[in-house]
Amino acid sequence: MTTTGTRTTTRTSPEVAERLALFADRGDAGRRLARLLRPLAAERPIVLALPRGGVPVGFEVARALDAPLDVVLVRKLGAPQNPEYGIGAIAEGGARFVRRADAEAIGIGEAELERVIARETAELERRRRLYRGDADPLPVEGRTAILVDDGIATGSTAAVAARALRARGGGRVVLAVPVAPLDTEARLGAEFDAIVCLEQPAAFFGIGQFYADFGQVEDEEVIRLLSRARDPDPQLAADLRVPEPAAGLVLFAHGSGSGRLSPRNRQVAEALSEAGFATLLFDLLTPDEAGDRARVFDIDLLAERLLAATRWARSREDVGALPLAYFGASTGAAAALRAAAELGPEVCAVISRGGRPDLAAESLAAVIAPTLLIVGGADRQVLELNEAAARSLRCPHEVAIVPGATHLFEEPGALERVGELAAAWLLRHCRAPR
Repeated sequence: MTTTGTRTTTRTSPEVAERLALFADRGDAGRRLARLLRPLAAERPIVLALPRGGVPVGFEVARALDAPLDVVLVRKLGAPQNPEYGIGAIAEGGARFVRRADAEAIGIGEAELERVIARETAELERRRRLYRGDADPLPVEGRTAILVDDGIATGSTAAVAARALRARGGGRVVLAVPVAPLDTEARLGAEFDAIVCLEQPAAFFGIGQFYADFGQVEDEEVIRLLSRARDPDPQLAADLRVPEPAAGLVLFAHGSGSGRLSPRNRQVAEALSEAGFATLLFDLLTPDEAGDRARVFDIDLLAERLLAATRWARSREDVGALPLAYFGASTGAAAALRAAAELGPEVCAVISRGGRPDLAAESLAAVIAPTLLIVGGADRQVLELNEAAARSLRCPHEVAIVPGATHLFEEPGALERVGELAAAWLLRHCRAPR
């Protein structure tokens, strides 16, 4: 039994903990947890999330490990007079974990305990129908099963979920959570083959204190994420151009509903091709999705599509070994930065043209690739947003202003200058062979 990647963090009060939240939201926690779990990708694991709060975390882990995602349906058994006080848990398939000593200590008899179990069993069945319909759970027999939640408090639900997975024939069962109390291994070590935790604070009052945004996860969000995990990569049109020889590969991330046919990005791609770089222009959204403003600003979705395109490019013999860079425009710039934060040293440079890097939010500080933010001098609002985003970057970076240019760089010579700046940045940072 091993505990991996933990770090003890001292907190003096709930108020201090709230001000110093460890995670922006569950998505942020999942992406950071995924980086710690990356070595497990070689085991071809299956990710099992505890609904509802564990599903956004598990979605990010499954996406990063290129693993299937399912849920393990577990219900906490709460004390009748205080539902937040857990006295055990049940799981689909009949697995139970009941702390009878705790139940007896607060006066819960066997009959009352059975009524609690019956009520939670009915809710378990409701969620099974809602999340899966008539489909069976994904098979775990003989596989590494990574159990994910947004945090551990008492550990009752995690323990019963582990027993349920072992009853289904799971091979190694690994618990992976962003945050847990210091005594988690002592309490749960016998249930798991490994426990992976990002943070184990000394002062632990509740999981929510370590998230800036710990809002309720609704059933609709669980269903949406499970659907995206089952069919993450729609067929998207793409144009790949490879000069001989190629110094690197630049993936273009378009934004605000534009795509691979954008004349502005095609002009910049032509300039980069002349500088010796292969270019991949592709549509991050399908034609139907491009008209949906919510999709256009769904940075998680855009980054997910960009990472899928990156995996596709990496699988090709002609460009798979080339140094990799991202070029993002508008909301595509935020997607490029988020993907770069995910891939770390695999990305040699990021370039933004008239972009919204501010929408990458907490991912900015995790980017290590040298980043160039190109903004029109007359695009005052976007310039301010870029300058603010630059202050959050910890990587080598510059804000390059094209004098007199507006948001679309339609002024004479403006796009030519963008091409020159982008090519110079790539030649500076992406020429070394991988």
